[in-house]
Amino acid sequence: MSDNIQTVTVLSKTTWTPNLFSFTVSRPDSFKFTAGQFVRLGVNPSQLKYYQQTDETADTALDEDVFRAYSIVSSPFDEVIEFFSIVIPNGAFTSQLQHLQVGDELLLNTMPFGFLTLARYQKPLPKDLWLLATGTGLAPFLSMLQDLKTWEDYEHIVLAYSARSLDELAYIEKIENLQEDFGTLVDNPAKLIFIPIVTREPVEGALSERLPKLLLEGTLQARAGIALDIDTTHVMLCGNPDMVEDTKEALKTLGLVMNRRGEGNIAVENYW
Repeated sequence: MSDNIQTVTVLSKTTWTPNLFSFTVSRPDSFKFTAGQFVRLGVNPSQLKYYQQTDETADTALDEDVFRAYSIVSSPFDEVIEFFSIVIPNGAFTSQLQHLQVGDELLLNTMPFGFLTLARYQKPLPKDLWLLATGTGLAPFLSMLQDLKTWEDYEHIVLAYSARSLDELAYIEKIENLQEDFGTLVDNPAKLIFIPIVTREPVEGALSERLPKLLLEGTLQARAGIALDIDTTHVMLCGNPDMVEDTKEALKTLGLVMNRRGEGNIAVENYW
């Protein structure tokens, strides 16, 4: 086993919907990451308690390590590591991971990856931060919003979080408490503006169109009460690839530019 691979233990599991769940694992003492980064997480299905309960299920379990990339939900300073997962039918990884139980062991590659971090922004200087997420793409943004530096560096933070149905909007209580739990710990904190979006059922207080349309029509900016400005705006996108691509093009249509070599407005994560 690689020196970077460590065994971690599942400490808790939260089921949001039949296809969405979160879980926490123990954190190796040496593990460090920057808010927004992801890691490679591994599972050997044959070692899960679910498959060891009967000889019949044990015989059907895959006996090899399967790794996938996962953004981290938790703060870089938390004592545990939290992940947010979707169940992909017949997926080699998530269809196994859905059977996780407390006490199961997973494999963690302790080398973090990814550049969806606030440190990538050199110009423009931080003022307005827009975090646009669908589904489990919320994970890296929750990590950033549990880092005090984020609250210190910005004046406004807009979190727009899109899901198909109300029950798929996970972590709502946590989001609603972020300003109190983290903003109050710094002087002159950013103001957090949370905009829920539900696209397949009417929900009071939530917008209903896809993110690209909301941006191009100005609906999202109007709800936030903030304009998108090439000189003041940082925008991060994370979620399903179609959303990321379409929203990126919408933002470019509105005059924003991709962040390259530290300069520009738009940053995306492409580990899907």
